[in-house]
Amino acid sequence: MANRFCLNPTSYHGFGAIENIVPELLAHSKKKALIVTDGGLVKFGVVKNVTDLLEKAGFPYEIYDEVKPNPTIANVQRGVEAFKKSGADAIIAIGGGSAMDTAKGIGIIVENPEFADVRSLEGVAPTKNHATFTIAVATTAGTAAEVTINYVITDEEKKRKFVCVDVHDLPEVAVVDPTMMLSMPKGLTAATGMDALTHAIEGLITGGAWELSDMFHLEAIRIISHNLRAAFAGDRKGKEEMALGQYVAGMGFSNVGLGMVHSMAHPLSAFYDTPHGVACSILLPTGMKYNAPYSGEKYREICRVMEVEGWEKMNQAEYRQAAIDAVSKLARDVGIPENLKGIVKEEDLDYLADCAMADACMPGNPAPIDKETVIKLYKSLM
Repeated sequence: MANRFCLNPTSYHGFGAIENIVPELLAHSKKKALIVTDGGLVKFGVVKNVTDLLEKAGFPYEIYDEVKPNPTIANVQRGVEAFKKSGADAIIAIGGGSAMDTAKGIGIIVENPEFADVRSLEGVAPTKNHATFTIAVATTAGTAAEVTINYVITDEEKKRKFVCVDVHDLPEVAVVDPTMMLSMPKGLTAATGMDALTHAIEGLITGGAWELSDMFHLEAIRIISHNLRAAFAGDRKGKEEMALGQYVAGMGFSNVGLGMVHSMAHPLSAFYDTPHGVACSILLPTGMKYNAPYSGEKYREICRVMEVEGWEKMNQAEYRQAAIDAVSKLARDVGIPENLKGIVKEEDLDYLADCAMADACMPGNPAPIDKETVIKLYKSLM
């Protein structure tokens, strides 16, 4: 069986990368852009970094800033109407995963109107046309939504998240400029950074992993584990490295999938509005322990790139536990809670487990798992 690998046609990295936005719009003969973002990024001047460039060039734009954390079906629907009303022919998504996921949904529906019912995009929808031309500008170092073929939407009515996987949603241009991330608060830096680490570790051990994806995931684990603490402390270089590390993780997992940690984290965000990265971080050590028997020697490689002391002399049981311990310590060092106390309610476990088992990430889990086991794992963290 052939292994498929999809990446952005073009991506820009490093301080000053946003300077390429207008030239890319002009090179693709675009006339007007709809900026998809959230009100906070407008309020605090982050979006202004981009709109100043557009205004200087005399490039027309409008702003749709109704995106919520854990974006909803309504966010996408209103965004589609905003795009049509604006007369734009391009989208600039500015934000983390929420803004980019919303922009992907908008762009897909604009070009594939038969999927106007957002729920119809769940899973691998048979869309025919590529999404509207999109430039994705990252403001967080974690989701890597700018390089993935995935997006996640919340169904508020049913209190669940659903994952959409579509090669047609990949932004034509990714802009990963640490300038856009410098104002991230410490809590968001920690949560998005641990989300990126979860992407890399789950992508490394998922059933679809192979040599090319392993290369990206191991490098991402190395970059993230060596720089998240510094980024959390406000170090400029650490933030720059995290911007790269999360993108490299996205290059891998977008093409091979994830697993149970993301499947169990998605319902927590939908049901309790738990920040996605926090949910992933809490669940990651438990997921690693559960999947360890199906990980081969990959935890040894995690120890190697994280520079765990004495990894060379460890036996299998020792290096597997050492990898889990190293991840747990990193999460503690950046202030992530260690359990789900005060988050998950006993009476919700049955529904949470149903949602986790139905999640599009679950089939990629290397170890077999069932609903009863998911409930036990949730309980173990309560």
